[in-house]
Amino acid sequence: MINRVRRLTAVCALGAALTACAAATPEATVPRPAPSAVESRPPTLAPGPAGLTPVFRNGPRTAGKTVALTFDADMTADQGPRAAGGERFDNPELIAALRALKVPATVFMTGRWAEEYPVQARSIGRDPLFEVANHSYSHHAFTDDCYGLPTVSGDRMRADVERAYAAFRKAGVPDPMPYFRFPGGCYDRRALKALTPAGVTAVQWDVVSGDAFATDADAVARQVLDGVRPGSVVVLHCTRSAAPATERAVRRIVPELRRQGYRFVKVSELIGAAGGRSTLGS
Repeated sequence: MINRVRRLTAVCALGAALTACAAATPEATVPRPAPSAVESRPPTLAPGPAGLTPVFRNGPRTAGKTVALTFDADMTADQGPRAAGGERFDNPELIAALRALKVPATVFMTGRWAEEYPVQARSIGRDPLFEVANHSYSHHAFTDDCYGLPTVSGDRMRADVERAYAAFRKAGVPDPMPYFRFPGGCYDRRALKALTPAGVTAVQWDVVSGDAFATDADAVARQVLDGVRPGSVVVLHCTRSAAPATERAVRRIVPELRRQGYRFVKVSELIGAAGGRSTLGS
């Protein structure tokens, strides 16, 4: 019995010594796995020919029945007086409907919109249901002859995009995506070259909702439902004054596409499914 006690005492003493030794080992000598920066980066496309900004139009057609609803939060740099006069360039009812329906979405926001509605911009940007992407600061066109929009000079294009990101940060949007939508969807080789240093993926669409200035929600819904295919990107708008029927149309679109077996995703998921390859034109 005495020998057994002695053996137990020795074992306990050895265990205590090893514990003390481990505690005294400097933390720097304990190997730790390095954090993976790659895993935290949003998916983007590889640069296009000659290193130009890549353009994304839709996700793969064979990767399941997914669809991305995207909403342009438009406001041009010179529309401040109209907003001050009561015109509404936001649409909180639409955002509330997406939340109620639990629909992930990508909001392409102008910097001017984020300045006008910073509380809403921050709320959207911090909601995991949504992702915020760049729609320029001023909503001026990056080409000539684009739906009558004022134009940005070639030497100011990159600065306009970066100014929008600065406006998002100031509003409290924590992680805006490296995706850019050209105002009016208008771009050319010069615009793609000008934005190459910004490191963004340009995001177009393959389904036009027709909601801009529309008042017939059923007509908007029909146009979307007729156009959606697996991997589609649908362009809609998040401005009450310019797209007053969008919220009602979304309430018709969402249940019908779900009935057809579609799953709603953000643009980032479609780009990730593309594996870095452009699907422009597919």
